[in-house]
Amino acid sequence: MQPLLFNLDSDAALATRLGNTLQAETGQLDQRRFPDGESYLRVLNACEGRDVVIFCNLNRPDEKTLRLLFLIDTLRELGAQQIGLITPYLAYMRQDKRFQPGECVSSRPYARLLSDALDWLITVDPHLHRYNSLDEIYSIPTHVVPAAPLIAEWIKLNVSQPLLIGPDSESEQWVSQVAQLANAPFQVLQKVRHGDYDVEVTLPEVENWHSHTPVLVDDIISSGRTMQETVTHLRNAGLQQPYCIGVHGLFSRNAYEQLSDVAKVITTSCIPHPSNKIEIAEALAHAVKEQLLR
Repeated sequence: MQPLLFNLDSDAALATRLGNTLQAETGQLDQRRFPDGESYLRVLNACEGRDVVIFCNLNRPDEKTLRLLFLIDTLRELGAQQIGLITPYLAYMRQDKRFQPGECVSSRPYARLLSDALDWLITVDPHLHRYNSLDEIYSIPTHVVPAAPLIAEWIKLNVSQPLLIGPDSESEQWVSQVAQLANAPFQVLQKVRHGDYDVEVTLPEVENWHSHTPVLVDDIISSGRTMQETVTHLRNAGLQQPYCIGVHGLFSRNAYEQLSDVAKVITTSCIPHPSNKIEIAEALAHAVKEQLLR
């Protein structure tokens, strides 16, 4: 039987590509808000014994999570066999430690909330800093779709003589992986601290790279400040205008405009944005097919 795919408050174009690749039936919802702001939701499809996939991108989690839980609960009552979630951006992963007394380590309760409701979850490159994997906080099967192969393929097709750049030592593992897949060299910027407010950033052997196009890669572009500072150092060293590639383009305030003034900005289609150039639908659909076969 065809899986049933619901798009809850997320990118319609990506949902269509997912549905076509999965050969899924499109789920129909009736949604509206009552005058007091509460949500009304009705499922219009027969769900008894069906595998159900929900596409709900959680880049604005506080707006979407409650309706997501309502939908999951309704599908359970209507007899869905298993319910999985595709969320290209997995929210509440950045607060993974209590930095100040009394802080909520929000990644943990959010993971429990989704784990209690769902049967499985698929996402793209979640922000794993202090966690080794999602299994540390999620109790359901999770599948992480890596963006590195997709980014590397885009670089091979679109950038002449790329040089992958890591802004600091923490980025080396990620940047080196993309560079290997793209068959390109990589360098990691070196930071030399002369004082509390005096930090010098250098590119090793800069004279060897003037004929290359710098490509900066990061998982999340939010304020864009790290990339802007890195671009400034690269241009001061005489390198060409770089590309800045992000998996998740959040772009707070005017970050995109400021970064676009100094670099060519490219993102995956994880979060809808004019900078989207790297498609993820096929990779996500492949992960869903694997999950449904288990």
